[in-house]
Amino acid sequence: MPRRKINPEDGLRAVAALRAGDQSQTATAVRYLLEELTFLRPGNAVEVRVPPFGAVQCIEGLTHRRGTPPNVVELDAETWLALCFGEIDWNAAVAVGRVRASGTRADLSELLPLMRFN
Repeated sequence: MPRRKINPEDGLRAVAALRAGDQSQTATAVRYLLEELTFLRPGNAVEVRVPPFGAVQCIEGLTHRRGTPPNVVELDAETWLALCFGEIDWNAAVAVGRVRASGTRADLSELLPLMRFN
């Protein structure tokens, strides 16, 4: 089981503050949602990068140990948050170049959004 660096209550507060317009909570919200992804699908087959805020490995499969992983997803914080909140569709984000995904396992469409708001 992955180890948490961000208390879930603190993460949820950061998400709520960010959604209310407090951009100072971006880093904590991004990192919290990356951690949530690792709890949803633990593993080391895919690396998800949201520079400069963080990177995690997730999804079961072949374990990567050195160099560039074979399955990488890289995107900016704005896109990551929009995907997590269901504000943009995975395929649409990939199509317009907001997500750079390489490798046969680098499709997160079935895992997103991580949070739903009504």
